Amino acid sequence: MIILIVVIIIVVLIGTGAFLFNGLVRRRNRTKEAWSEIDVELKRRHDLIPNLVETVKGYASHERETFEAVTAARAGAVTAGASGDPAKIGPAENALSASLRSLFAVAENYPQLRAVESFLQLQEQLTATEDKLEFARRFYNTSARDYNIALQTFPRNLLAGALGFQAVGFFEIADSDRGVPEVSFGDPIGAATTTPSGPPAASPESSGPPAG
Repeated sequence: MIILIVVIIIVVLIGTGAFLFNGLVRRRNRTKEAWSEIDVELKRRHDLIPNLVETVKGYASHERETFEAVTAARAGAVTAGASGDPAKIGPAENALSASLRSLFAVAENYPQLRAVESFLQLQEQLTATEDKLEFARRFYNTSARDYNIALQTFPRNLLAGALGFQAVGFFEIADSDRGVPEVSFGDPIGAATTTPSGPPAASPESSGPPAG
C-alpha cells in the first residue's frame, strides 16, 4: 500500500512537472515566433532606407548631413538587430525613426519629388512596414508578458530557472517616433494655377490701336 501511494505521488509529480514544462515551452515558442515577425519587418524597413536616401539625394544632394545621419542610424539599428536584444534594438530603432523624420522634412522642400514614382512607392512601402511592425510589436509584447508572468508564478518558478527558462525583454518604441510622417508638398492644383505677382502682360489684341 505504501509503495502504491509512493508510485502515485511520483506519477502525479512527473505529470504535473511535464504539464508545467510544456506550458512554458509553448509560451516561449510563441514569444520567439512573435519576435521573428518583428525581425522580418525590421529587416524590410532597413532594406527600404538606402533606396529612399538615394532617391531624395538625387534632388537634394547638398543635404549631406541629413543623409549621413540616416545612414549612421540605419547602421546602428542593423548592429543592434544582430544582438537580438529588444532592450538594445528599441532605442536604435527610435534613433532611426528620428533620422527618417528629418529626411522626410528635407523631402518636403522639394516638390519635384511628388512626380517621382519611386519615392512615392518607397514612402508607401515604408508606411505599410511601420503598420505591420506596430502590429507585430503589440503581439510580441503580449506574448512576452504572458511568458514572463508564467516564469514568475508558483509552481512554474520552481522549474523555470532549473530548466533554463529566462525572462525576455519588451520591445518599446517611443510614441513620438511611431509611423512615417506624410510628406506634404502643398496643393498640387493650386501650385499649377498660381499666377505671378503683378498685372499680367497685355496681349496684342487688348493693347488698343497704335498711337497716330
